[in-house]
Amino acid sequence: MLYDLSLHMGYIYDVPASGARHILRVMPLSIANRQRLIAGSLTVSPNADERGSFTDFFGQPATSVAFRSPHERLDIRMQARVQVEVLPLTADLSPELAKLQAELSDLRSVDPDSPHHLIGTSPRLPANSKISAYARDVVKPGQTVREIATAFCQRIHKDFKYDAEATTVDTTPEEAFKLKRGVCQDFSHVMIVGLRSLGIPAGYVSGFLRTIPPPGKERLEGADAMHAWVRVWCGKAAGYIELDPTNNIPAGSDHIVVGYGRDYSDVAPVIGVLKSYGSHQTVQAVDVIPLKQ
Repeated sequence: MLYDLSLHMGYIYDVPASGARHILRVMPLSIANRQRLIAGSLTVSPNADERGSFTDFFGQPATSVAFRSPHERLDIRMQARVQVEVLPLTADLSPELAKLQAELSDLRSVDPDSPHHLIGTSPRLPANSKISAYARDVVKPGQTVREIATAFCQRIHKDFKYDAEATTVDTTPEEAFKLKRGVCQDFSHVMIVGLRSLGIPAGYVSGFLRTIPPPGKERLEGADAMHAWVRVWCGKAAGYIELDPTNNIPAGSDHIVVGYGRDYSDVAPVIGVLKSYGSHQTVQAVDVIPLKQ
């Protein structure tokens, strides 16, 4: 699939902000045998007093911007053309859960793609006994790691209700689990905590998802959104798979990757600091437009 993407993120401040410094992670990645960034541009308004680029620990590009002068609003716009070629899941080469730990122990690498970074706790994902028990309920004797991850994905999709008003970007997995409501970030965080409690390495994927309008309805501009799903390490032979608990599907050609991390904190589209007071308004619009090839 070939896509043209556009993203607009805007912040309107009640009181002009100054001394602002942000890190932006919104550009899709190029990933061998998965996804290719053909072209992309990132603009900010007002023009930044300082701007630079760097590669983070996980090997992903990021842009830093700084604003010394007061400004009433900040606009971030990204445009990109991306080709996505995701192969469907085929034979299950993952081991049974009891054998996964031995495979993980034999793996000595701690490079950015290592599953060792995706076990235990991470900044936004502490251990949680209730989520752990919830995950253990899906495990049956003789199941492979992929079967367990898929079953857990299905259970979250069945038991949780998508509700954009129920949570915020700062909602913890514990709070989302109690509510059984939330958005893709919440579904993914709960799934990651549960899988890690079983000893299965799991991480967070940030990206875009093309949405398809109902039959007979026109596609609305800006109706698509940034999305999140889960990356699961299924052993040395199987490697990583990606599962979307919000939609109960494997990530496919409609999923476009922006970043991989331990949790949302590693791949947040915008993080930073500024000097201001009062509140602010935010706007976000995303278009994921498929192109004929």
